[in-house]
Amino acid sequence: MRRKDSVQVKTQGLVIREQPVGESDKLVTVLTRDEGVVRAFARRAKNLKDSKNSATGLLCYSRLNLYKGRDKYIVNDAFPIEVFFGLRKDITALALGQYFCALSAELVPEGVESGEYLRLVLNALHFLCEGKKPPALLKPIVELRMLSISGFMPDLIGCARCGAYEAETMVFQVQEGNIRCKDCGGKGLPLSMGALTAMRHIVYSDFAKIFSFSLSEAAGKELSRAAEAYTVQVLQKRPQTLDFYNSLT
Repeated sequence: MRRKDSVQVKTQGLVIREQPVGESDKLVTVLTRDEGVVRAFARRAKNLKDSKNSATGLLCYSRLNLYKGRDKYIVNDAFPIEVFFGLRKDITALALGQYFCALSAELVPEGVESGEYLRLVLNALHFLCEGKKPPALLKPIVELRMLSISGFMPDLIGCARCGAYEAETMVFQVQEGNIRCKDCGGKGLPLSMGALTAMRHIVYSDFAKIFSFSLSEAAGKELSRAAEAYTVQVLQKRPQTLDFYNSLT
């Protein structure tokens, strides 16, 4: 008999981690639209004839019917919407997708509406699958935007000391999460105006526009270096998926 304090939840979500349990079951971690990141038990999910088999695989975006108890979730039914087969064709793209999953597991809270997080990751995975955006550009977009959604938005409006909006070179102070102009000094990572403009675009633009820009190779490297350093600073650790992706590039 089900407890009176349990509820049924219908949502959509991306599987960001899967763990086998016994011979036929799985424990999955899912970035959901309505419940944040949840860990759910999926019975018979390893059975090839069960719809939950493909729908609970890593990096599968699925329609989910969850049974929410007092302290756990159970997957009643799951039906795949998008399985992102294209990621399996490119080890670099797959590694970056797994890094996005790791970021989600670290930054997305439980039990809250998380549509913006989900939309960000799904769009990035789509671009990866289609090859429409280079991984080196998608990585800092997801890092900076996800950090911003999570309450760690860097202050990029102007120099933290004098307020200057533009300078030939700005310095991004990783620990403080702000910028300083060359005249005001400060230790950090140098940013050309191209790289800084890209960072501001990612952080401050409407969601529909965040993937719509391009950069020179040099500015792209500055952007990537700054975004990764800030991510590691906020997390206070380096995810293994990040180091694996970097080993491939």
